Amino acid sequence: MVLTSLLIFGARITDVSIGTLRVILVARGMRRLAPVLGFFEVLIWVAAITQIMRNLDNVLAYFAYAAGFATGTYLGMYFEEKLAVGFCMLRVIVSGSASSLIESLKQSGFGITILDGYGSRGPVKIIYTIINRKNLARVMAIIQNCTPSAFYAVEDVRLASKGVFPPIQGGLSVFSSLRFWRKGK
Repeated sequence: MVLTSLLIFGARITDVSIGTLRVILVARGMRRLAPVLGFFEVLIWVAAITQIMRNLDNVLAYFAYAAGFATGTYLGMYFEEKLAVGFCMLRVIVSGSASSLIESLKQSGFGITILDGYGSRGPVKIIYTIINRKNLARVMAIIQNCTPSAFYAVEDVRLASKGVFPPIQGGLSVFSSLRFWRKGK
């Protein structure tokens, strides 16, 4: 009874984690890898639900099923964050001088676009950059170091091409070798 519940819990953690990653990868345009993950997700789910149906009198199995779902959702989001698949756009708005930030981003190899703007408190520099999500922490550190009072927003980007992208720090992404799996690429 307890062993069955633990197996159901583990199966749900696994299939829901895979499912969460699958949905996120579809949103990022990796539509060929998603069905492969979906196959394993459903295969594991069928095994888990079979155990539930065989043990309808085991209330602990119901809690294991629900707890596995919740834990799998959390772990799927955690894994996706660590994999950091895809691109994001940073929009940085700096009042006053942005020269140190601009130079630091350039020296770090990031492509930037700079616009002059006018905010509610006067003139501003608007800096756009599209980066690999793996480099987000690095760029955020540059912003905090150069212009800690800067306003910034981060947005997901579905597809980017022909930009200036420095090498990803910390090694290759698990999915970087699967670039051909992206739809249209």
